[in-house]
Amino acid sequence: MISEFQELSDKIDQLAAMTLALRRENAQLRQANAALVVENIGYQKRLSEAHSRVSALLEQIPALDGEGDAEAHANVDARADGALPDQEQTQ
Repeated sequence: MISEFQELSDKIDQLAAMTLALRRENAQLRQANAALVVENIGYQKRLSEAHSRVSALLEQIPALDGEGDAEAHANVDARADGALPDQEQTQ
C-alpha cells in the first residue's frame, strides 16, 4: 500500500513539473507571438507606403493617346498572327 502511495506521489510530482514547464513554454510563445505581431504591423506599414509610392508614380505617367494606342495594339496583334513583318515599312 505504501508503494502505491509513493507511485501516486511520483506521478503528482511529474504532473506538477510538466505543468510548470508548459506554463513557461506558453509564456515564451506569447512573447514570441507578440513580437511577430509587432513585426507584421511594421511590414504592413511598409507595404502600404510602397503601394502609395507606386500609385503616385503611376499617376505621374502620362496617359497614352487613345487613337494611337488602338493602332499600336492592332499592329502588335497583326505581328503576333504573322500578318505583318516585324519591321513595318512606311509609305
